[in-house]
Amino acid sequence: MRSILSLITWWNRETLGMRWFTWRKGTKVGEDADGNQFFQNKDGTRRWVIYNGDVEASRVSPDWHGWLHFTWNETPEDAPLPHKTWEKPHEVNPTGTLNAYAPAGSLRQATPASRSDYEAWQPE
Repeated sequence: MRSILSLITWWNRETLGMRWFTWRKGTKVGEDADGNQFFQNKDGTRRWVIYNGDVEASRVSPDWHGWLHFTWNETPEDAPLPHKTWEKPHEVNPTGTLNAYAPAGSLRQATPASRSDYEAWQPE
């Protein structure tokens, strides 16, 4: 099933063409905590990620994001970045999911709060 999906979709992991290109030209340089695999070509001019699961750019941690965009040359495995005590761990962007922020009174909440300071307009 995975092979069939890779022929016609790009959002279910890598496509067949990307798998072929990675096999021919790619060198694996590391893997993050989510299981995403990071590659570069032999001369180091191209870098890419093969996601473990859904293709979602916010799943790449800031450490690996910097490496992917040539901000630094060493991978986070070779030269880990120093983290401050006040830094929060990386989280995936929840927009469009059930974990997304819903303000008080939102229709997405299970029981929207009733408002006593609001009266709906009714046409006459």
